[in-house]
Amino acid sequence: MAETFACWQCGEDLINLILPLSRREECHYCGAQQHVCRLCIEFNPSISNACEQDQAEDVGDKETANFCDFFKPSANAFRPKDKNLESEAESELAALFGEKDNKQNNVPQPKPTTRDEILAANENARSALDDLFGKK
Repeated sequence: MAETFACWQCGEDLINLILPLSRREECHYCGAQQHVCRLCIEFNPSISNACEQDQAEDVGDKETANFCDFFKPSANAFRPKDKNLESEAESELAALFGEKDNKQNNVPQPKPTTRDEILAANENARSALDDLFGKK
């Protein structure tokens, strides 16, 4: 059975791939280019040029198609974002600034529309900054 690959960006199955992968190959779902460092088995973001292959030329943009001769697609390239860590960080940031975490309640923050509301919002922001950093 042939190995299956998923788009490095969205995780959608890349069906009907012909190997070696063409430089122009794109995901049929999100349109992301696929002959990129992020889909390669040699990709390792924890090292200096993010490539395990020491003979490969350095590629500046790891998410754009390139001409690397060492490219081999990885079946495990897709890394979903950890939504729990993201929402936890947003909650901690909101708590740091004394705001309610409206993202968890899906309540959009109302934007000031009148001149008085804008001035009041600016004054509240200035007051919060002064409280946070100490008024000079």
